[in-house]
Amino acid sequence: MSRHLPVTAETANPAQRAVHDAIKNGPRGNIRGPFPVLLHSPGMADQVQKLGAYIRFESKMPDKLRELAVLVTSRFWHAEFEWFAHAPLAEKFGIAKDAIETIRTGGRPRFTDRVEQTVYDFMRDLHEKHNVSDATWRAAQELLGQEVVTDMLGMAGYYTLLAMVLNAYEVPLPDGSKPFPD
Repeated sequence: MSRHLPVTAETANPAQRAVHDAIKNGPRGNIRGPFPVLLHSPGMADQVQKLGAYIRFESKMPDKLRELAVLVTSRFWHAEFEWFAHAPLAEKFGIAKDAIETIRTGGRPRFTDRVEQTVYDFMRDLHEKHNVSDATWRAAQELLGQEVVTDMLGMAGYYTLLAMVLNAYEVPLPDGSKPFPD
């Protein structure tokens, strides 16, 4: 039995259809990735999409840094669909191609930009150690400020949730996508 059981506009009940339409008509403009399966729980799907809309489109975290943080999170969780969706955005917003590839293959890139390095280190600490070192915390506070650090923590939790949904439902990668190496 396939785990990938998407809810579509045609199969949705009225509650699912309302959330489906809210997502489609919102800033994302489409229903893909974790959302077709999250619609099995329309109440949760609605709350998740609202949090995601804040994180992606309203947060004070600069686009470039948000996408770097998403890549570190998606790589940690082996969430290949999330990687597929966000690696092009990271490059578009200015993360170096070689850094993106190094993260994809499980390496540790070295950034010349102190802010990028701090975001990378913060996210790695958070995922690998389940906390953040004092030095990295101080650097993040100094370089990003309290509001952005708090948004970054929420973003880590949000993309961890999406990674778990994507992985558990085995949401397939689009054809031609480059998966993580084993």
